[in-house]
Amino acid sequence: MTTHAPQAAHTVTLPGSLDEAVAALAAMPTAVPVAGGTDLMAAVNSGLLRPAGLVGLGRISEIKGWQYQDGAALLGAGLTHARMGRPDFAALMPALAAAARAAGPPQIRNAGTLGGNIASAQPTGDTLPVLAALEASLVIAGPGGTRREIPIGRLLAGLDMLRPGELIGYVRVPLLHAPQTFLKATGRTGPGRAIASVAVVLDPARRSVRCAVGAVAPMPLRPFDAERWVSSIVDWDGDRTLAPDALAAFGDYVAAACIPDPVPEPDALNVHEGAEPGTLPPAVLHLRRTVATLARRALGRALA
Repeated sequence: MTTHAPQAAHTVTLPGSLDEAVAALAAMPTAVPVAGGTDLMAAVNSGLLRPAGLVGLGRISEIKGWQYQDGAALLGAGLTHARMGRPDFAALMPALAAAARAAGPPQIRNAGTLGGNIASAQPTGDTLPVLAALEASLVIAGPGGTRREIPIGRLLAGLDMLRPGELIGYVRVPLLHAPQTFLKATGRTGPGRAIASVAVVLDPARRSVRCAVGAVAPMPLRPFDAERWVSSIVDWDGDRTLAPDALAAFGDYVAAACIPDPVPEPDALNVHEGAEPGTLPPAVLHLRRTVATLARRALGRALA
């Protein structure tokens, strides 16, 4: 694992199937599942996590690919970012492929997995806003071969958590066969953690635009009012292009919804020198402008 770990795991189990992994977790309630380990080992090295045991998922071939099922793609939780970034996957889900390619340097993309990105639920997880915009659901494997399915948003919001002995086995993503985009801003040039990210997905069958914003909150945010407004002005039977001022208005709408103005407090003193009471601090204003720019560009590329 690492010579810097505060405490090594006592037991390491390497199951060969999803059900074997679930059984191993049921037998060792204090064990932690590990796939790529990109987030887990960071927690171990920093002393935030000291697992008594590990259940390695690297030998479970059934969750390393994908298949088509009832108009959806069933993605294995063990898919790596590197695999999702390849052209054949990009033709299937371009926004998810773009998010996977932006996940970090090659060593991170080669190890990090889709299921790990979801289970760790880091706000900066690049695949999360895309999955939220695609309205994906999770197939959860439980003891005794049981399976249950939940919307990804319920897990990320903490409304439906993994139960003891459960694992994320697959991610079910509806196939829209329509343009999708993912953009993110980082604090530096090249791969890095997002300070904001935006996914935009077109759904021509439902005549709707779906959008999700990542990294600005503990979970991806869906600006539903902005989605409904822009969906109503898109010419779904024509060329589907929008004027620049409409794209800019959408960006501002998304940014204001995800980073709202503070509630006015007339009697409170504003700590920012020279600012009016109730105004946003400069850093938040910059973040709002960043989200607006990402949303405008993402929608423009999807409609192009």
